[in-house]
Amino acid sequence: MQDTDTALRRHLPEQIQLDTLLHQGARHLRVSQVLHVAQGALSLPVTVIEMGSRSPGAPVIGFFAGVHGVERIGTQVILSWLHSLIHRLQWDDQLVRRLERVRLVFMPMVNPAGLWRRTRANPNGVDLMRNAPVQADGKVSFLVGGHRISRHLPWYRGRAGEPMQAEAQALVEVVRDKLLSAPVALSVDCHSGFGRRDRLWCCYARSHQPIDHLAEVFRLKQVFEQTYPHHHPYLIEPQSVNYTTHGDLWDYLYDEARARHPQRLFLPFTLEMGSWLWVRKNPRQMFDFFGYFNPIIDHRQQRVLRQHLPLFEFLLALTANAGNWLPTGERRQALQRDAVRHWFKGTGPAVP
Repeated sequence: MQDTDTALRRHLPEQIQLDTLLHQGARHLRVSQVLHVAQGALSLPVTVIEMGSRSPGAPVIGFFAGVHGVERIGTQVILSWLHSLIHRLQWDDQLVRRLERVRLVFMPMVNPAGLWRRTRANPNGVDLMRNAPVQADGKVSFLVGGHRISRHLPWYRGRAGEPMQAEAQALVEVVRDKLLSAPVALSVDCHSGFGRRDRLWCCYARSHQPIDHLAEVFRLKQVFEQTYPHHHPYLIEPQSVNYTTHGDLWDYLYDEARARHPQRLFLPFTLEMGSWLWVRKNPRQMFDFFGYFNPIIDHRQQRVLRQHLPLFEFLLALTANAGNWLPTGERRQALQRDAVRHWFKGTGPAVP
């Protein structure tokens, strides 16, 4: 047992932190382990945590991270948010009342062996965010958009026709079971490594076409900017504005939600933390591949761990009060047209 703890503290300290939080918040949390991944002699759990309402009609928000093992700052940000919630529940009656009508789901380490090994892919060499059975419309960037050349190259999708990797399938099943059954569900998947701006991306990664719920995304952008005019300047946009890829898990789940539950709303987002800013401020990070995706200097890491908590608080409030901001009728149609003009320069269908 002592050898296991020592190995975890060295290779996966986030697991130690998560275990501590689960102990501290035990009376508020519902915890399950949906998968175990072999790493040498160890078996690393993929843990799912729920808190808040048990009502099947409650709105749900999910927080995910650790899909790419090298981007461990995403897991750390989610654990920082979970830490805050657990400790606030000891004294914050307002939060207790809010959680009586909304449910939170956490999956902070989707790819624990990748975090352990400090690799983007899982132990099979597969990039989980290129692993869904989704084909992009048109050409994608070489390698980056997903490929089937070799597991020894980054962004490998896996072999054609094979089932999704166990970690990817676990995420899909959790979303199906705990989010897609809700009348309203939002999700945030935390990543790092693209540009010098923090971006909040919505679907699609596979297509330049606007999604059916672009009006809702545009309204969310408006509400955030009106509510926090002086806060951290997130760039809220569809991912395809930047590039397209094959195999995106959130594209796969969004399309499934539209096909199976057209009367419900599922809005998945990706928080893409702009790690190039950290590299620019500390060029020595370029000598460490890990440094391209994570802040190395302690005070910069602490800043990142706290600066996204207001965004998570905002998204939780939006989920709990969905009826107060979601557009309907002619207002929704107008917002859809405005969103298409804003992000797609007027191309694509204006109204779903």
